[in-house]
Amino acid sequence: MEFLEFWGQMTANPLLFVAVALTLGVILVNGWTDAPNAIATCVVTRCMPPKAAILMAAVFNFLGVFVMTQISNKVAVTITSMVHFGENSGETIIIVLCAAMLAIVIWATLAWVFGIPTSESHALIAGLTGGAMALTGLDAIVWSEWSKVLIGIVISVVLGFGLAWLIGKLVTMICYNMNRPKTEPFFKGAQIAGAAAMAFMHGAQDGQKFMGIILLCVFTLQGAGGAVATFAIPTWLMVVCSLVMAAGTAIGGKKIIKSVGMDMVKLEKYQGFSADIASAISLVFCSVFGLPVSTTHVKTTSIMGVGAVKRVSAINFGVVKEMVMTWILTFPGCGLLAFLVTKLFLLIFN
Repeated sequence: MEFLEFWGQMTANPLLFVAVALTLGVILVNGWTDAPNAIATCVVTRCMPPKAAILMAAVFNFLGVFVMTQISNKVAVTITSMVHFGENSGETIIIVLCAAMLAIVIWATLAWVFGIPTSESHALIAGLTGGAMALTGLDAIVWSEWSKVLIGIVISVVLGFGLAWLIGKLVTMICYNMNRPKTEPFFKGAQIAGAAAMAFMHGAQDGQKFMGIILLCVFTLQGAGGAVATFAIPTWLMVVCSLVMAAGTAIGGKKIIKSVGMDMVKLEKYQGFSADIASAISLVFCSVFGLPVSTTHVKTTSIMGVGAVKRVSAINFGVVKEMVMTWILTFPGCGLLAFLVTKLFLLIFN
C-alpha cells in the first residue's frame, strides 16, 4: 500500500484515523519505556553520551525493522492473528482497537511515572486480548498463536540469563591475566557495537508488533480482519514507526536507562557488552521463530546473568522484584483496563 492511498483511507474514515493516531501514541510510549533498554548499558558505562546513543538507537531501530522484515515478518503475523473479533462490523472492531490502544498508553505512562521498565510488548498483547474479549468473550483468543507468547516468555528468560552468564564467564576467563586498563578501549567499542545490535533487534521485534496493529486496522476495514496470513509491510510505515519511537526515546529515556542500567547491577564495560550480545542473540532466535517477546524482559534478565558471574549478591533484588511484579501484573492489569475501556467505548460509540 502506498502512503497516499493509506492517507486517503484515514481521511475518509475518522475511526481509522483515531486508531492509527492511538497506535502511534503507543509507539511513542514504547520509545520512552522500552527502547532505552537497548542503549541503557552503553550509556551508564560511559561508552556513549545519551544524545549520541539515542540517535544510534533511532537509526538501528529502523534498520532492524527494515532488514528483519525482509527476512521474516512472522512477529507481525502473530500479532495480527492472536485474536479474532467474530462477525462484527469493521467499524466495531476499529472501536475495540482504539480502546485497546488507549488502555495501553494509560498503563505504560503510569509505569513510566514510577520509573519501572514495564514490558510494552506484553502490554500490547494484554490490551489487544482484553479488548477482543470485551467484544466476543474467551472465543476471541486464538490459543495456537497466544501460546507463542508464553513460550517466548520462558525462552527469553532462559536464553537471556543463560547466554549472558556464559558470555560474561568466558570474557572473564579470557581476560583474567590481562591488564584491565588496556582492555577498556576494546570493550568500549565492543559495547557500542552490542548496543547497536540491541537497538537493531528492538526494532525487529517491537517495530513489527506495532506495525502489525496498524495493518490489522487496514485489513479490518477491507473485510479481512486478522485472517491475513501473508502481507508486505510498506517501507514508509517502517520509517514512520521508527521516527515516532526515536522521539519517545528522546523524551523519556533517561529515567528508564537509570533504572535498568544503574539501579539493578553496577556494570563494567565488559559486563555491558556481554549483556547486549546475549540479549541480541536471544531476540534474533525469537524473531526468526515468530515469538513476540519483550525486549525489556530479555535485557533485564541478561543484566542479571552478567551480574551473577561474580556473585549473585551483586544483583539488586529489590529492583528485580519490582520488575517481576510489573511483568506479572501487566497481563491481567492492562488486559482488564483494556476490557473496561472497550466496554465503555462500545457503549458510547457503537
